[in-house]
Amino acid sequence: MTTSTRGSSSLRNKALPAVLVLEDGRTFSGRAYGAVGETFGEAVFSTGMTGYQETLTDPSYHRQVVVMTAPHIGNTGVNDEDPESERIWVAGYVVRDPARIPSNWRSVRSLDEELTAQGVVGISGVDTRALTRHLRERGAMRVGIFSGDALPDAGTMLAKVRQAPEMKGADLSAQVATKEAYVVPAIGEKKFTVAAVDLGIKGMTPHRMAERGIEVHVLPATATVEDVYAVNPDGVFFSNGPGDPATADHPVSVMRGVLARKTPLFGICFGNQILGRALGFGTYKLKYGHRGINQPVQDRTTGKVEVTAHNHGFAVDAPLDKVSDTPFGRAEVSHVCLNDNVVEGLHLLDQPAFSVQYHPEAAAGPHDAAYLFDRFVELMRDNKHSVSQMEGQRA
Repeated sequence: MTTSTRGSSSLRNKALPAVLVLEDGRTFSGRAYGAVGETFGEAVFSTGMTGYQETLTDPSYHRQVVVMTAPHIGNTGVNDEDPESERIWVAGYVVRDPARIPSNWRSVRSLDEELTAQGVVGISGVDTRALTRHLRERGAMRVGIFSGDALPDAGTMLAKVRQAPEMKGADLSAQVATKEAYVVPAIGEKKFTVAAVDLGIKGMTPHRMAERGIEVHVLPATATVEDVYAVNPDGVFFSNGPGDPATADHPVSVMRGVLARKTPLFGICFGNQILGRALGFGTYKLKYGHRGINQPVQDRTTGKVEVTAHNHGFAVDAPLDKVSDTPFGRAEVSHVCLNDNVVEGLHLLDQPAFSVQYHPEAAAGPHDAAYLFDRFVELMRDNKHSVSQMEGQRA
């Protein structure tokens, strides 16, 4: 929830005072950055040193106030090619030392100007190291940013923060997903058709599939099983997205319908949590989550360690040390975070379905996990071959 003063000069805004207030009462003072006003959300931190445009425009950050741990933000300005969606989704933005002048041949405006134009209230000059350490110790929590000439008193600001909705129990995917289905055509020869359920999809995701000859039909979060199969898909994809997976009963129901038909299935981030629930596992909220582009994950099927891009505050509660029996066959944890042993991937042993908790499309990098799209292609190719063989035998 944001209230801002739009159209103000970003240079004038830099001189205005701003205050960040956490729900436990701790405050940080700084200067206005971006739009002036007040905003509320869940305070989270991102450890990425680059890719701030992709972070800001990732729909998974809906209703979150992002604290950047890297001290210098905005150095490369803003361009019109790198956004992951049509708008900035973060509820607020916190940086330490914003760039005074952007320097990059692709830059068309400053980050400060972009935040101001889109009404995103931010704060700069904050000791983001101290703020990040506080969130690591106490956990992600509600926060407010207040800026302008007439700041409320401390008691009023804290009361407003504590009235803001929590992330736990929030059902948000339909708020960020497309309202109408659309198609991203294959690049080059079309080899497969995929129905992608949009729970907050990033623009690079269908592009990565299109690069592999996949025609992607992006469907609203409200799509039914009938809507999915109306496009005659070779595979089904469930995207990333914001909110608490415990509220996502409709996507879970749709995924179970897909699993029942044994169609090749791939999910990332929120899609991984949906697969966990569809298989009968629970989900839970992490203390402060994984966000950034430097998270180490091990692919347990190969033993390979990958540096990966993350943005999640919830995780799947599945056993790491055994194969589990589910309504759709045997399942096991395929990937695990090497920092804290959080489940980072699932796959079924008896049918073509798998998921990962992180972001293999990783527009800002790294690209260690891009092979997962190739794995999805292999599942669809193998399934097509099996279906052709069965039809030939019947003939």
